[in-house]
Amino acid sequence: DETTLIPDYCASISLYPFLLDGLKKLGGTSEAPKNIDSFVGSFTNLLFIVASQLAGAVATPEWLTYMDHFLRKDYGEDYINDVNKVVEIRKKPMTLGQKIDALFQQVIYTVNQPAAARGSQSIFWNIAYFDHPYFENLFKGFVFPDGDEPKWETTSWLQKRFMKWFNAERLKTVITFPVETMNLLTDENGYVDKEWADFAAEMWAEGASFFVYRSNSIDALASCCRLRNAIED
Repeated sequence: DETTLIPDYCASISLYPFLLDGLKKLGGTSEAPKNIDSFVGSFTNLLFIVASQLAGAVATPEWLTYMDHFLRKDYGEDYINDVNKVVEIRKKPMTLGQKIDALFQQVIYTVNQPAAARGSQSIFWNIAYFDHPYFENLFKGFVFPDGDEPKWETTSWLQKRFMKWFNAERLKTVITFPVETMNLLTDENGYVDKEWADFAAEMWAEGASFFVYRSNSIDALASCCRLRNAIED
């Protein structure tokens, strides 16, 4: 009898092993990322490696939280206050804000290229945004390999900057991925984090296209267009 092997359809992955081992345990050659540039470069390679083994989407809900970690390592805990500071001397000097946008551009335009391992389709990629209660619950007690802890103030700022940058970029050209899902906690009075609920409304008003997952308990999150993941650990 012939056995037909059906590849996994969609998967949501943790980036933590990537910080420990780089891509070596997946057959790659890259060591664990040490700075923001190596993180962004290796991260896109990670997506291609994982997506080549899937028939559907790969979700990295923590992407911006991890990116914030490396930005703080390279540019300081309060880097969001230094976005106008020149950080690279070129023919035309680059500010930190321009550097961050360039890193967004590097990831997005690389991921949206055709992939031979997927029949010349681009990677199906999903990311998540978190409001404050979701962030605090998901990352409570979490520690990066170097002892650093996730920081809400800077991650929240980075999430908003990416959403605005991505929406503006989509007005210039057709960009399919990532699929975005915002996770918002609710109670009997409505949204718990009013600031992020208002930001969702603001982005929709500006024409952004993203999903919102609403829940009255943080026992699950949505990191894909039609998938609800229970949170066990």
